Amino acid sequence: MSALRLEEVWFGYDDTPVLKGVALDVAGGEAVALLGRNGVGKTTLTKLVVALLQPRSGLVRVGGRITEGKAPEDVARLAAYVFQHPDQQLFARTVWSEVAFGPRQQALSPDETRVIVSEALERVGLEAYAEVHPYDLPAAQRKLVTIAAAMAQRPRVLVLDEPTQGLDRAGVGRVADILRSLTQDDVAVLAVTHDLAFVAEALGRAIVLADGRVAYDGPSRELVLDAVRARELGLEVPPAAALGAALGLPGRPVKVREVVDALRGER
Repeated sequence: MSALRLEEVWFGYDDTPVLKGVALDVAGGEAVALLGRNGVGKTTLTKLVVALLQPRSGLVRVGGRITEGKAPEDVARLAAYVFQHPDQQLFARTVWSEVAFGPRQQALSPDETRVIVSEALERVGLEAYAEVHPYDLPAAQRKLVTIAAAMAQRPRVLVLDEPTQGLDRAGVGRVADILRSLTQDDVAVLAVTHDLAFVAEALGRAIVLADGRVAYDGPSRELVLDAVRARELGLEVPPAAALGAALGLPGRPVKVREVVDALRGER
């Protein structure tokens, strides 16, 4: 069964259509990048998934359940959302309380909540900061707190808006590892991002929106390596991928590490 399905979804603001009959299907365990130029409806689509918005027509199904008429809190057990800016999301006095909020809304026992929160903090590497106020942490760690809080809801679908924004290379690598671990748990991941290097590393499938419709749906690495197609869709090819293509390196590298390995292999 699909973890997420959109069936001919239309949405607009006032008289301006943003999504025009969008249809897509994401299985549990899939990691999907949602791409496209600014203003094509990526964030709008993600808000439809978690019932922050309702479609004008068409259906959104999360975990097989239709979201029509549902409030965000009704969908929270099925789909969790990580905002682009963590400060829009954080409200608790400690990291522990922030991450525990979701499980507590599910009427879990204190012991169950403790296990879930501990596991989420361990997965994002913040166990040592459980009693720290989130706003006493740097922005990169605050973002990890929001990811942990979303994970602790134990959703079928995890939606992230620009998950690597503001992170250094180590932080990006950690987020990639987190998302891979979630897909192994059969969670569907849908991430809005402009970071195609991250897409090629962590998100196996790419969906590109253009003019309110799906313009590409296929392997992410294939898209990243097709510079002409990517640019036509308004995407910026990673410098490492462009360099690898210009040098004709074997293995079609897309990351700096892969370019270095390919160059060493030619010596």
